[in-house]
Amino acid sequence: MRMSRRSLLAAGTAAAALTPLPAGAAERTARSGTRPRTGFERLAGDGYALLAGRRVGVVTNPTGVTRDVRHIVDVMHADTRVDLTAVFGPEHGFRGTAQAGGSEGRHDDPATGLPVYDTYLKSGQALADVFTASGVDTVVFDIQDVGARFYTYIWTLYDCMEAARLAGKRFVVLDRPNPVTGRSAQGPVLHKEFATFVGRQPIAQAHGMTVAELARLFNGEFLERPVELDTVLMSGWRRGDFHDASGLPWVPPSPNMPTADTALVYSGTCLFEGTNLSEGRGTTRPFELLGAEGVDGRWAAAAGELGLPGVHFREAYFAPAFSKFQGKTVGGVQIHVHDRAAYEPVRTGIALLVTAKRVWSGFAWRSDNWIDKLTGSALVRTMVDAGAGTDEVVAAWQDDLEAFRAVRKHYLIYK
Repeated sequence: MRMSRRSLLAAGTAAAALTPLPAGAAERTARSGTRPRTGFERLAGDGYALLAGRRVGVVTNPTGVTRDVRHIVDVMHADTRVDLTAVFGPEHGFRGTAQAGGSEGRHDDPATGLPVYDTYLKSGQALADVFTASGVDTVVFDIQDVGARFYTYIWTLYDCMEAARLAGKRFVVLDRPNPVTGRSAQGPVLHKEFATFVGRQPIAQAHGMTVAELARLFNGEFLERPVELDTVLMSGWRRGDFHDASGLPWVPPSPNMPTADTALVYSGTCLFEGTNLSEGRGTTRPFELLGAEGVDGRWAAAAGELGLPGVHFREAYFAPAFSKFQGKTVGGVQIHVHDRAAYEPVRTGIALLVTAKRVWSGFAWRSDNWIDKLTGSALVRTMVDAGAGTDEVVAAWQDDLEAFRAVRKHYLIYK
């Protein structure tokens, strides 16, 4: 990846309505026991000055909550200082009633009476037309991400930024923590010919960024022309913080992301969506439980022999209530992360693919090669099929990853 002509400009001058604490202040804040504040907390604490005189629409879902779990739409709707006139729902919907691959459609929200517009699977001019029809002049984004390229909310962010530019709307991103830290980027980088809604642009599989940082990256590197962007940053958050350090409640961002532990493994084990094995959907531990009919204890043993950092593998048997193998008892593994600082989710996901193929003769990729969309190229699939080991596969994407890291560092905000 090569730095665009806008890279340094966007990193240095992308509008920020509220700036982060000075260097070192986050560490001092943490030591003093003061909790981090989200972008919404800082926006509200400033009396919504950034939104004064604006007709506002909010792109959000059930994760857009305050520390005491009130939804920001309900809070803003009740505040006379904000002219909130519309809500835009992503995949799973504004109130989160839809399963994967679904949305709530156009409706009026029963709690507030506000019109709710559906953004799912809309992009470009079609989405710009939705913004125009809503009558808003400022679009606000506040959704909890989980740090993985194929988690679709960051591409909702991207599509909404592009649509706001086309519609001549201002765009405001309210930042929230990356729950699995922002320490580093890991995994393969998307190749543009494999772009889909689970990866629009060439970023790493585990990007290690917050949504505000991603918004600045998108604006500086990938949008045809930049949107008028404001980012309301957090205070007191550090790059090495996991979700529990924030003191924020965990609201499942989607039905199969029930806990922050799920997010910790997701950027690696979601790859099993691209196989004929269950990725644990339909269980109480999605993406931590993996398996299929005919798999036995040899898989957990083979994975355990690799000595992967921070993780143990337990032979497990389970019966998914829906999705793959619904109602059938399958064998496989449960991932137990015992040292999350040492744990490498993407490497672990690759290791599990490699060992599953070696020990189970029934292993197969999905017939549509969905694995290529998830990993961002054909590299992982073809190397695993050729018998490559975990280290060989990981080594093959390092040049692309280092190029992405070089671009990414220009957009990092927090220490």
